[in-house]
Amino acid sequence: MPYDENIKILDCTIRDGGLINNFNFKDDFVRAVYETCVDSNIDYMEIGYKADKKIFTGNQFGPWKFCNENDIRRIVGDNNTELKISVMADAERTDYHRDILRKTDSVIDMVRVATYAHQISTAVDMIKDAHDKGYETTINIMAVSLLSETILNNALEQLSKSEVEVIYIVDSFGSLYSKDIHRLVKKYMQYAKSEGKKVGIHCHNNQQLAYSNTIEAINHGAEYIDATIAGLGRGAGNCPIELILGFLKNPKYNLRPIIQCIEKHIPAIKKENNWGFDVAYMLTGLLNRHPREAIAFLDSKREDYTNFYDTIINSD
Repeated sequence: MPYDENIKILDCTIRDGGLINNFNFKDDFVRAVYETCVDSNIDYMEIGYKADKKIFTGNQFGPWKFCNENDIRRIVGDNNTELKISVMADAERTDYHRDILRKTDSVIDMVRVATYAHQISTAVDMIKDAHDKGYETTINIMAVSLLSETILNNALEQLSKSEVEVIYIVDSFGSLYSKDIHRLVKKYMQYAKSEGKKVGIHCHNNQQLAYSNTIEAINHGAEYIDATIAGLGRGAGNCPIELILGFLKNPKYNLRPIIQCIEKHIPAIKKENNWGFDVAYMLTGLLNRHPREAIAFLDSKREDYTNFYDTIINSD
């Protein structure tokens, strides 16, 4: 079977998955994900956020909310492997000048900036800071499904002129369909390719379309692909990495360690945390809304889906 050697897979199990438990994963699980990514020949592993401790105070958050260098090295050592380590930095929620070290002092390889459209100027400065410190860089434009063409075009214009290497389409609410993905990839590619940049895709599974939408993006030119083990992630979760490896047919990747990690570790995580497709998440996806209402519904152990439907459908 033919395969595309240019495609890179980024595992964001710990970073996106950390949103279900405030990043309180035990070291054994984080190390298991790391070793699985190494054994499977995954290209990148995103180990968490670089969040500002002045904003996220208290002790409710685990270490992967902040990704201190010593915490990362406790898991990966000097990372003498082919796997590259990434972290995510939210615009206006990261003290990036202080907390992101120079690459020569860090085991991190890539800094991924997440931004809303109104924060683009801050995001561009964050990208420059990370680039100048020696990192690979990507950017995620959040909640793209809510943006007008004018606002999105303006954001892409600014980002295409920045030092960023990859611009990500993010289906934050799991609300996009294949035609939307096709349109967005085409648009992003127009801005990215002319400046020598690449396009990435990050999908959520509110309507059980994360996998098919990821395939759609790949088929139209996206080369950086986000996925998680067993779809672990906020709310309905993400595109499962085990599915995407099966689709790609690239003999470089090894599926067996992923399956073994699911068998050994995911049942225990599922007993303590809730993620994956649910009718409540479907409804927020259909309405192109943040899943916070569905998360609250499920965290309250409610089962009155009809009441939830009536409430959410009439709340606009």
